Amino acid sequence: MRVFGIDCGTEITGFGVVESDDSGRESRLTCKALGAVRLAKAKALPERLLQVYTELCGEMQRWQPDVVAVEEVFYSVNAKSALKLGQVRGVALLAAAACGIAVAEYAPLRIKSSVVGYGLAKKEQVQFMVARLLQLKELPEPPDAADALAIAICHIHTAQTMMQQEGMR
Repeated sequence: MRVFGIDCGTEITGFGVVESDDSGRESRLTCKALGAVRLAKAKALPERLLQVYTELCGEMQRWQPDVVAVEEVFYSVNAKSALKLGQVRGVALLAAAACGIAVAEYAPLRIKSSVVGYGLAKKEQVQFMVARLLQLKELPEPPDAADALAIAICHIHTAQTMMQQEGMR
């Protein structure tokens, strides 16, 4: 299974591609790609949204994932920030739909619990565990890309658990 994770942000939108190999005794996770769409504050919002759409579509076409995993909307104290983030997230969902790829959504607490074992983990803890789970030599940078990899890992763990539960029935 190949999963394209997206961590939406108004300045940096991280992405990461994780593949699971279940052919051996134990499942192995491999990082295929990670990166970020860096948005210029000087550009108008519609131009920034177009940039997110264009770059994400290009990466999805390049990596041909089976599924796209995105963080669910979280509630922010600042309504204006939440609205802007929601627009970026909507564009990410649109990019996946335009590429014909199914989307899975996960709450931030679930993502951190799946990867770190603690739902209130700090960004540095997520980076460390992502590097560990993917056997990376260095911490994934930027942190937004590490978060995107964490979202992809969460989906793989969830899918594996669902398959195991179905096998027990």
